[in-house]
Amino acid sequence: MRYLETKKARIEIIPMIDIMLFLLVFFVMLTLRMIPASGHITRLPGSSTAVTIPPPKLLVEISVDGSLIVERKIITLQQLTALLRQRDSSKTAVTIAGNETASLQQVMSVIDAIKQGGATEIGLASRTLAGK
Repeated sequence: MRYLETKKARIEIIPMIDIMLFLLVFFVMLTLRMIPASGHITRLPGSSTAVTIPPPKLLVEISVDGSLIVERKIITLQQLTALLRQRDSSKTAVTIAGNETASLQQVMSVIDAIKQGGATEIGLASRTLAGK
């Protein structure tokens, strides 16, 4: 009697591979949408001559209220200068990501603090304006 015989259990691998591939693609797409340094949403000012530079060793963000965010911490200008003095600041590339509402005085104050810390490579982050 064949109908009473037990069949060997099989583990189907193909559906498991499909699910793992879907999860891999999902997490890659999610990761690509993240802001590289801190995850803060900064509305950068635009420039028609913006170029791509290598990722900075230190990113300084000027938030809407004028506070500075460095390595996910809110710091003052004096703390920024002290942080750069602790590092080998002559080889530290610093990028300033100012909100589009940041004043020129705020940006210049940050640049002064960075120069007092000893860094010489300073970049300004911007977004590319389309169509210009």
